[in-house]
Order: sequence, then structure tokens, then C-alpha cells
Amino acid sequence: MSAPATSLPLAITLGDPAGIGPEIIAKAYREAPALTRGSFVAGDVFVMREASRMVCPHGGAPLPVAVLENAAQAWFVPPGCIPVLQVTQPLAPLKIALGVVSAAAGRAAADAVEWAARAALRGEVAALVTAPLHKEALAAAGVTFPGHTELLQAESATYLQQSVHDVPVRMMLANDELRTVLVSIHISLRDAIEAVSFDNVLQTLRITHRSVAASLGRAPRIAVAGLNPHAGEGGLFGREELETIQPAVAAARAEGLDVHGPFAPDTVFMRARAKNGQPGEFDVVVAMYHDQGLIPVKYLGVDKGVNVTLGLPLVRTSPDHGTAFDIAGTGQASAASLIEALHMARQLLGPSQA
Repeated sequence: MSAPATSLPLAITLGDPAGIGPEIIAKAYREAPALTRGSFVAGDVFVMREASRMVCPHGGAPLPVAVLENAAQAWFVPPGCIPVLQVTQPLAPLKIALGVVSAAAGRAAADAVEWAARAALRGEVAALVTAPLHKEALAAAGVTFPGHTELLQAESATYLQQSVHDVPVRMMLANDELRTVLVSIHISLRDAIEAVSFDNVLQTLRITHRSVAASLGRAPRIAVAGLNPHAGEGGLFGREELETIQPAVAAARAEGLDVHGPFAPDTVFMRARAKNGQPGEFDVVVAMYHDQGLIPVKYLGVDKGVNVTLGLPLVRTSPDHGTAFDIAGTGQASAASLIEALHMARQLLGPSQA
């Protein structure tokens, strides 16, 4: 099998080996062979062999694991195999228990992401598709970042020889019906309200415009959600809309961005939702904090949601769910969101990878 001209392989990071990441990766290779061609797992050979056995249909044979020496070999692996590049400390001797938070699992998960990020920044892989991390396990391992977004931001800043402040990133959650981008991510609600500043909102609008335009091939129609009920009702329920969000929207419009709002947050997502093959009123909604933006997308179906990190000098997508420790090892976990993340990554990379 030959590699397409100019195509680099995709790296799928292991995720927390105590969670469902390895098994949904194994399922993706079984269920979507065309989509996974030219990709590989950045992780641990033993864990992926176990995961392949775990998701093997009754009476069938598990997909064999092909051990790579480097990322470029991913294109030359025979069909029906799971290509794995060992990038973590070998996990077999550590006996990581499924469904249990552990420092060893957190360390392995972080090592896989760090390796893949550096490979992408060096131009050795085309994109990252990341299986879920567990934040408690990361903390137990001494990792100072609460999740993928912050870790990838730091790696990118180091590579670019810039401060983290100079590499602003945002989280976008997307499915076939709705896209949302968040002003703030993994911070408390109290801190998230403080993060609704003129600079943060305007920066989010700029990043959203630039990133979604690259995906759509045209300027996106951006709606902005208010922070307060009814978008503050003219200052009756809070003045953030009048004093912070509206001025940021006006500044973005002055720069030529197609931005509207702020609108009442309990209805703006419905206005932006695509239904019955018809586009919504807006291409994307900028939400003021994590749950405001994620609840509507996840309500429409976790299996179809994809997390995309905007603003990085690399492409990174991820499933729209966590490690699901409660069902880890049972084989019940669906690979649908991971498959959607693979599809989204290839779309973002352009026609050569689609």
C-alpha cells in the first residue's frame, strides 16, 4: 500500500488507558477501515492489543496490532490491522486497573498527547485526534494542565517560542446541526463570569471567524449569546451585555466580521441549529462559558459531537465525551464520536485527506 502524495499520517492518542479510549479506538479501526487508513495510535502496544481483544465480536478474531518504528510507516500497514507506535513507558508491568483513577494512567495519557503534539508541530503527522483524558488522573500524575486544550496550547507556545498568552486558543464543539465556541473553558463558573471581558470576547470572535471561515470557505455568520437571562433585558438582569459584550460585537463588526447579538442564551442556539437539511440562521454561536455552549450540542447527541481546538498551529479534534470509567472494559462504549472526530480532522486538513 502506498501513501498519497504529500499526505502525512494522522495520530490518534491513546487517552487514559483506564477509560474507554483504547476500546473505542479499536472499534474505530474495525468499523471505519477507510477512514482510519493512514492513521496510527500514539500510545502503548500492550493496551491496544488488550482493547482489540475486548471489542472483538463473539466468535470473531481480534484485529492484530502492527507495531510501528516511526509514524511514516502508518501508510504501509496492511488493511485490518491497528498500527501502534509505542510512545509511552510500557504499561504491561504496571497493571493499570480499568475504571480506576491512577497516576500511571494519567502519566501515560499525557505522554501520548505531548509526543503527538510535538510530532505535529515538527511536521511529522498531519493532525491529532485525541481519545479522552481523565482530569483527576492527570493531576495525580503531577500534570499541571486540566485538559487537552491547555496542554496543547502550552506545547504550541513552547514550539513557537512565545508565551502562552500569545497563543490564544478556544474550544469549539460541533456536530451536523450546531457549532459553538466558548469564551472560557475549564474554570469555575465564578471565574468564567470574570472572564467575560471586552478583550476576551473580541479575541474569541476573531478566532472563531478565522477558523470557521477556513472550514466553510467563506465568512461565517456568528451569533453571540448573552451572559445573563434574556441577555440582560436592557440592564435589568445585569450590565455585562451593555458594558462588555455589545462593545466587543461592535468592534468585531467594525473589522468586517459578520457578528450579531448578544441574544438571549435560551433561544440563540435554536436559531443557529440546522434542521431537516436546512441551515440555521447562524453558522456558529459564541457562548460565554463552558456549560452554556456545551449543553445544547451534547443534548443533540454526544455520539455525533466533535471537540475542535481553534487557534493552534496544528489540527486537533476529539470525541465529545469523557473516559466513561463506569463502562470501561465492558465493550459497550460507542466509537461514533471518535469516528466523527476522525472525519472532522480530515475535513479540516483539506481535500488530500478527506
